Amino acid sequence: MQESHVQKVRGSVLGASLLIAGCCIGAGMLGVPVLTSVAGFTPSLLMFALSWLFMASTGLLLLEINVFLGGHSGIVSMAEKTLGSVGKAMSWVLFLFLFYSLMGAYVLGSGNILSEFSLEVLGLHIAPWLGSLGFVVVFGLLIFSGTTQVDYFNRALMVGLVAAYIGLVVMGGSHVESDNLAHVDWNAALFVVPPMIISFGFHNLVPSVSYYLGTHKVKRLVVSVLVGSAIPLVIYLLWQWLILGIVPLEGAGGFREALDSGDMATQALRRSVGTAWIVTIAEYFAFFAIVTSLLSVALSFVDFLADGLHVRRTIKGRALLCTLTLLPPFGIAVGYPTIFLKALGYAGAYGAVILFGIIPALMVWVGRYRRDWDMKRLLPGGRPILILVIAFASAIVLLQLARDLGLAGG
Repeated sequence: MQESHVQKVRGSVLGASLLIAGCCIGAGMLGVPVLTSVAGFTPSLLMFALSWLFMASTGLLLLEINVFLGGHSGIVSMAEKTLGSVGKAMSWVLFLFLFYSLMGAYVLGSGNILSEFSLEVLGLHIAPWLGSLGFVVVFGLLIFSGTTQVDYFNRALMVGLVAAYIGLVVMGGSHVESDNLAHVDWNAALFVVPPMIISFGFHNLVPSVSYYLGTHKVKRLVVSVLVGSAIPLVIYLLWQWLILGIVPLEGAGGFREALDSGDMATQALRRSVGTAWIVTIAEYFAFFAIVTSLLSVALSFVDFLADGLHVRRTIKGRALLCTLTLLPPFGIAVGYPTIFLKALGYAGAYGAVILFGIIPALMVWVGRYRRDWDMKRLLPGGRPILILVIAFASAIVLLQLARDLGLAGG
């Protein structure tokens, strides 16, 4: 009786929704405005809505499988139980690619932020790779110390992130120029979807949310997925209005220059706005966004590696996990110092779209129509919707591939 009471109090839709929202909001906000600037404000709004609809739908598909399997299976385990050894292997490779791409972008971004901050505030020139190394060492020690310490540290950072975001939106709104929002290029619209997909990447949290609310609370789980993913949608749309309205596309300090340099949105904002306090708040926002994203992704990746490689959480085991988690992204950041924006696009198109899009649809197809499992259907529409999800995801992958091979613009 006492255990069920604790679960009843602890498992709330609000709490689950905020967990999902917090998983989505982060460093993607620093790259998406730059990558969507060529398409323009209006096309980016439509693509954001489409990306949210896609990711919310695939989140429900993943939840459907997870609930049927009892709520304790991770993505790789679910793929193995539905798609066999091939599905397991694909999920492993995609998971590694996705999270290493993201962490490579975050480690690079953190180094750039520390380098710029030390130069402007302290008058010291620190190479970006040294800044990245500092973050890797500090966060490695923090993650090594355990989830509790990371949790407390992350809460403080989230408060700073929210405060900086509100400050930028409220006080920066007066600098928005309607002419900057008038640019439209529908030909470039679909090419902005991959980084947007990353902005709604909560799927690795589905098993945790299922356990938190209980697999028997299906309606509450569905509401949590829809509401939790919709909160970031509102936040991102407001952010798009602010950044695209302040920073021009062309000219010195514009988005074209940021795209060529691989810069973050806050760096473009710094060059475009002369008001010191906006620049200061933007720098704090960039710091909090990068750090919270890096912490959450790194912590979940440590858990993934521990489970997949069967590494015990001894001192040596934790040291090995932290090294495997953070050393490769540091190598990516040092070897490719302008890869921040590209990494977000690659992670979205080749990692998240397949792992969080195609694979959940295939898993549900096998469960529903090949094995005739008596699953509670959380996404209506039957076979046509599953085919549409797979087709949309495949189109995004092919578009990105064509772009990378120089066969398409955008």
